[in-house]
Amino acid sequence: MSQVKDLVDAIDAFIVGCKNDAIWDAIKACCIMAAWDGLTPALLPLKGAAPTNNNFVSGDYNRETGLVGDGATKYLDSNRNNNADPQNDQHACVYRTVSGSGNRSCFGAGTGNPDVGVTAQFTTSGGTDYVVIRTGFYSPITGSSNEIGFIGGSRSASATYTQRAGGIQVSTSQVSQTPFDGDVLIFCRGTTAAISAPTNDRLSFYSIGESLNLALLDSRVSTLMTAIGAAIP
Repeated sequence: MSQVKDLVDAIDAFIVGCKNDAIWDAIKACCIMAAWDGLTPALLPLKGAAPTNNNFVSGDYNRETGLVGDGATKYLDSNRNNNADPQNDQHACVYRTVSGSGNRSCFGAGTGNPDVGVTAQFTTSGGTDYVVIRTGFYSPITGSSNEIGFIGGSRSASATYTQRAGGIQVSTSQVSQTPFDGDVLIFCRGTTAAISAPTNDRLSFYSIGESLNLALLDSRVSTLMTAIGAAIP
């Protein structure tokens, strides 16, 4: 009973903290993919629509560290369209507990070469982390390589957006583009034809919505994941 209470208290504290930080309303689609006793409850949304499970099974889930991709066919459809938020008012993020390998995307929606109006987080084969919000031009987060923890981006202006990973935050100068029309996928990037760059990372959280303060959200999510880890033996 104590463990259940500790987990409930941790999630309540996360919600209350986000409200106190004035970032709760900006979160439109959110799922805590850890703490719960099984895969089905782990995919119940904290906010927004429930994600659609594509090929994950119970053995892919760990209560402490979340859900692991296979780098091939397993992904979640967030059921939130990439264009649901204004062109210059969007964030997207995940919490990575185990870093995989190779070229891969932890979330995203976009198509073309370069990608147009994309929202995507990539880790290159060289290990550099990227977050892209409303642009197809990729700029690395200098000093961030296969980071464990919070990884996200937020745009609140047409000329720049913010990237954050491993506590490293940078402002990136790239003019925004018309948002791609398609759902944001988790554990890969969605395109008009198929999924792209599926990941074998393990993730325990995602959030999509309007622009917000990434440092504040990072602090709340990181505190939540530490509390979940402490509550589960």
